[in-house]
Amino acid sequence: MEILSFLLLVVYAGGGWKFWKGFKRTNFSEGRLYLTLLWPVLIANKSYRKNFNKALKGK
Repeated sequence: MEILSFLLLVVYAGGGWKFWKGFKRTNFSEGRLYLTLLWPVLIANKSYRKNFNKALKGK
């Protein structure tokens, strides 16, 4: 169970870090911290998911 928790933390932190670094490629202009911290919840939104992918992949 500890390994699963650790892996989830790594995925959460990694996704947040990549989104934070690629934020300038999104359509968002404000809320960088808020959008980064809540990415696992917001990823269900189609518009956010599209911008999240832009941030991660640069497209």
